[in-house]
Amino acid sequence: MASAALPEAVAPKKKGNVRFAFACAILASMTSILLGYDIGVMSGASLYIKKDFNISDGKVEVLMGILNLYSLIGSFAAGRTSDWIGRRYTIVFAAVIFFAGAFLMGFAVNYAMLMFGRFVAGIGVGYALMIAPVYTAEVSPASARGFLTSFPEVFINFGILLGYVSNYAFSRLPLNLGWRIMLGIGAAPSVLLALMVLGMPESPRWLVMKGRLADAKVVLEKTSDTAEEAAERLADIKAAAGIPEELDGDVVTVPKRGSGNEKRVWKELILSPTPAMRRILLSGIGIHFFQQASGIDSVVLYSPRVFKSAGITDDNHLLGTTCAVGVTKTLFILVATFFLDRVGRRPLLLSSTGGMILSLIGLGAGLTVVGQHPDAKIPWAIGLSIASTLAYVAFFSIGLGPITWVYSSEIFPLQVRALGCSLGVAANRVTSGVISMTFLSLSKAITIGGSFFLYSGIAALAWVFFYTYLPETRGRTLEEMSKLFGDTAAASESDEPAKEKKKVEMAATN
Repeated sequence: MASAALPEAVAPKKKGNVRFAFACAILASMTSILLGYDIGVMSGASLYIKKDFNISDGKVEVLMGILNLYSLIGSFAAGRTSDWIGRRYTIVFAAVIFFAGAFLMGFAVNYAMLMFGRFVAGIGVGYALMIAPVYTAEVSPASARGFLTSFPEVFINFGILLGYVSNYAFSRLPLNLGWRIMLGIGAAPSVLLALMVLGMPESPRWLVMKGRLADAKVVLEKTSDTAEEAAERLADIKAAAGIPEELDGDVVTVPKRGSGNEKRVWKELILSPTPAMRRILLSGIGIHFFQQASGIDSVVLYSPRVFKSAGITDDNHLLGTTCAVGVTKTLFILVATFFLDRVGRRPLLLSSTGGMILSLIGLGAGLTVVGQHPDAKIPWAIGLSIASTLAYVAFFSIGLGPITWVYSSEIFPLQVRALGCSLGVAANRVTSGVISMTFLSLSKAITIGGSFFLYSGIAALAWVFFYTYLPETRGRTLEEMSKLFGDTAAASESDEPAKEKKKVEMAATN
């Protein structure tokens, strides 16, 4: 029995009517627009903030990247908050916090007030990043989970595009007004989002955790392909929550697993995990780390500077070319959503990362050639730099971008899902913060071309990690993940019903 071998993809069931789950996923994932807009708008707004406040590159780096570190507070708090008040109201809470942050940034009169606005907005972003993929994964049927759980990344990209367009639209306003409108207008979507989310149902898995079985049944019947699948999902969730199969009713008392439930969760996931749980944890944190360590924020946040280094000097041309990056990311993320449940996670992830490696090498080479000839325009090197940038964001968006959120939201068992996803988001945001707060300094130390050669090396390590460590999850239910990662106890438990059925059939034959 080759337990170390990576399991093959399981063909998903034929898609049924998932329109209700589709609508829920759309609404939940719209919280990701908040992060995307902030990333996109800061790439251009930072140019004007630097001029208006007369700040150094070091302060610009901190301003750009600090939101990622602030979001750690939100991502860790979101786990406990979502277990306490539910997934739906946590999304509303995230929108309210981001609204306050965008308002503060838009009315900032100095660098300190702007940083405080970044702090508040960062907490809202942390909440949104953690809760959107968790809610979407918990409400989606297995046959469409990859498609639906990729929506947060779709909306991050849509938000980035909106941010780039905002830069271009308001760049002609007076210096002290343009960047404030760019940042402040980000408060508008959060108000609309908070109102729309109130029409969503609660996550069926959270309802079961609270003993509200009747409410969970209603949601599952609306989001499953068939009535039989709804019943199977409910039985699986009850088992994962520790509710005996025979315990039924509209509202039941969920058995306590001991007084130190929170300590038990930390023990299961971090302090003394089983080999399967350790592999799940490392997979979740690893994919988040490599998503950011391969340099995506350096390209997206600093794309105007990258294109300036490539030889494009006019502000309008810079922002226009940057908009092309946003369009490319958005188009290719839409393509990826239709392949996640058809092709599977691993093929997309490996081909995406391979393409990123080649694109980063091309970008590094182009920028190095341009940098070595500062007084001459070299058309082929400029063209290579632009083409490599667009290819890089395209490859990222078709695989590593969306799959990171899909994969990390579906592999953690129910009892540790909130904490596990919070840890994944934390790894993502810390890495993103480090990358975005060091890019300018790194470029000065090893040249901007050398920076992208470094990112290509990290992307190569990511490819090796994905190939050797991450199993395929397409078509699996959330409750089957422990078995997929080598949990023999979960495997034997899942085989029990089949064994019992076989015994009954044999008895009937005799």
